[in-house]
Amino acid sequence: MTENPSNPASRKAPGPMPRRVLGRSGLEVSALGLGCMGMSHGYGPPGERRAMIALIHAAIDHGVTFFDTAEVYGPDTNEELLGEALTSRRAEVVIATKFGFRIADGKIAGLDSRPQHIREVVDASLARLRTDHIDLLYQHRVDPEVPIEEVAGTVRELIAAGKVRHFGLSEAGVETIRRAHAVQPVTALQSEYSLWWRQPETTVLPVLEELGIGFVPFSPLGRGFLTGKIDEHTTFAEDDFRNLVPRFAPSARKSNLTLVERLAGVASRLQATPAQLALAWLLARKPWIVPIPGTTKPSRLEENLAAAHIHLSPADLHEIEEAASIAVEGDRYPESMNRMVGR
Repeated sequence: MTENPSNPASRKAPGPMPRRVLGRSGLEVSALGLGCMGMSHGYGPPGERRAMIALIHAAIDHGVTFFDTAEVYGPDTNEELLGEALTSRRAEVVIATKFGFRIADGKIAGLDSRPQHIREVVDASLARLRTDHIDLLYQHRVDPEVPIEEVAGTVRELIAAGKVRHFGLSEAGVETIRRAHAVQPVTALQSEYSLWWRQPETTVLPVLEELGIGFVPFSPLGRGFLTGKIDEHTTFAEDDFRNLVPRFAPSARKSNLTLVERLAGVASRLQATPAQLALAWLLARKPWIVPIPGTTKPSRLEENLAAAHIHLSPADLHEIEEAASIAVEGDRYPESMNRMVGR
């Protein structure tokens, strides 16, 4: 690791936020983005609106240019929050949002990537985001009822119309990526990837490198578990998504603490926090990887962003690999959601 006399968690970043280009698309973003879902959805009660807007502005002030949201985060409310926060700073940022679900009575009611539905969602998202274009539009989950060629062709038309700049996929499998890319070049794949979920390494990352597609890992901190702040005694809010996740069952958390403890030992030697180590490790994997950790706390935002300035040596990376070479207990999704990924 480069010389680092003080803990990055307790100081400001030593320089401007590095930038990265997602694959061969030319889309340049900050090395770390900000996942905004948790401000409105998924992890307990929504954050207080003014505080979340202040947090988004603080992220921009720290050099973050890449903000991730989706129609279903709320639903609708996360896009509205981001739209309000970014109205005066739109030219400074890249906004990514997603389509692909059907919403009924404010709840997800299945998948829907029919071309007409995509167009309707994009128009509604543009209004909520208070912008005339979406920089990166992802299909949130692959819809087996709609050929991916139709989806990619629809997004291609939206790009031609100026409503969208770049096309992305989320949690898609290799065959889907190749078929979509043949119709409309895919700028980025967004999928879960972290020190406790490494499946993308086996087949997905090689294909992304071959095709020149960037990778945007969500949940790069293992939905908070890799921060070291969660154990088997932690309780979550009633509407926290983690209550449904097998990997967050108390027995699984107790078992998986071994991984966190081993990583914390490495982080301590490197004068970093476990969260910073996890993010720095992802950044070291490939130059076209851009993690999007989420938070609702200014202190965690600063801690996470400092990870972009941590450079891991080959010896550091080897030590991390050894520390992480243990089995993790529990599936990352409930069975009903597992069937939606990797298609």
